[in-house]
Amino acid sequence: MQKKDRRIPEETVRRLSLYLRTLRFMENKGVQVISSERLTKHLNITGAQARKDLTYFGSFGQPGVGYNVNRLRKKIEEILGLDHSWNVILVGCGKLGAALLAYPGFRRFGFRITAAFDNNPDKVGRTIGKVPIITDQKMEEFIRKNDVKVAIITAPAEAAQEIARRLAESGISAILNFAPRYLVIPEKIQIKSVDMAMELESLVYYLKNH
Repeated sequence: MQKKDRRIPEETVRRLSLYLRTLRFMENKGVQVISSERLTKHLNITGAQARKDLTYFGSFGQPGVGYNVNRLRKKIEEILGLDHSWNVILVGCGKLGAALLAYPGFRRFGFRITAAFDNNPDKVGRTIGKVPIITDQKMEEFIRKNDVKVAIITAPAEAAQEIARRLAESGISAILNFAPRYLVIPEKIQIKSVDMAMELESLVYYLKNH
């Protein structure tokens, strides 16, 4: 069990997701036992780092033998909260929002986008990827009625702060933000921002300097 008095580094949590993808791939190939070195072979991570990451949550392997793939996969899913389904909403049905709604992979990881919201009357009433688009005026009511805790913001930058405020006041606990701006939200709410332009700038920097 994870020790409650130990703060888990954010990078460790990120790496758990990478380990999980490898374990799922290996399990599909029929692999039953895996060493930490094989677990991290294509991840640019050392086996020692993987063993250190996993010790935050308990002891899962056998020295000289390795990890049971099925058991470790289930344990990491439990640690990450993926052992049950999460209702998610998306706000902003532009090109990026529509692409995310059409992406089928979320369900494989336990995320179910139950509704999308937009203020454009030409989009309201349509469905994308079987997800209904609802007027944003009904967003707060939907969140409370359906016990939604996770939201994705794909709205324009100028609208994102107000949307974040409304989400916070409606009971949302976690936000994945694709809007290219910094959002001010209560500390109790977890937020991850994905700035694709910034990521491309970092890539170009390394292309230029390496």
